[in-house]
Amino acid sequence: MQLVYMYMDSPVGALKLVAHDQALVAVMWDNEDHKRVRLAKPLEDHQHPMLQRVKKQLEEYFVGQRQQFDLPLDFQGTDFQQQVWKALLTIPYGETRSYKEIALQIGNEKAVRAVGAANGKNPISIIAPCHRVIGSSGALVGFAGGLDKKQILLSLEQSQIR
Repeated sequence: MQLVYMYMDSPVGALKLVAHDQALVAVMWDNEDHKRVRLAKPLEDHQHPMLQRVKKQLEEYFVGQRQQFDLPLDFQGTDFQQQVWKALLTIPYGETRSYKEIALQIGNEKAVRAVGAANGKNPISIIAPCHRVIGSSGALVGFAGGLDKKQILLSLEQSQIR
C-alpha cells in the first residue's frame, strides 16, 4: 500500500500526516526522531482525501470544535504496542491516565515500563492521545513532541471542558 504525506501547521508546530487510501498511519512532529516511527517512504500529496479528512479533524480539535476523532487508524507495531495504543483511544478528552493505569487496563500491571516504551512509540500522536498519559505522581513525563507541546495539548483540552 502506497503511503502519502502532507504537512499541516498547528498550535504545536508543523505536523506530518501519513496515510494510505484506507487509514491514517501516523501523525509525526516537526522535531521527530526518524527512528521512533519507521515507515515505508511516503509520497507527498496535499490533496489526498484521507489526509484532507485528517487535517480537517485536527483543525477542528485545535479550535475546540472536536473532542473525538472519527478516522480509520492503521497502527503499525507489535501486538503489545497495538494493545497499548488502542487503550489510549479510551482515555476521555480532557482526562489523563498514568502508565500504571494503562498497564492495569490491558491486564498486565507489571508492564508499566513497557507501557511507557509503547506509548513513546505511538505513531498516531494527538489522535491516539499519548499526551494524556502522565506519571503516577501527576507529573508530565516523556513525550515525543516535547513536554511543552504535551502541556499545550492538555491545557487546550482542559480549557474546553470547563
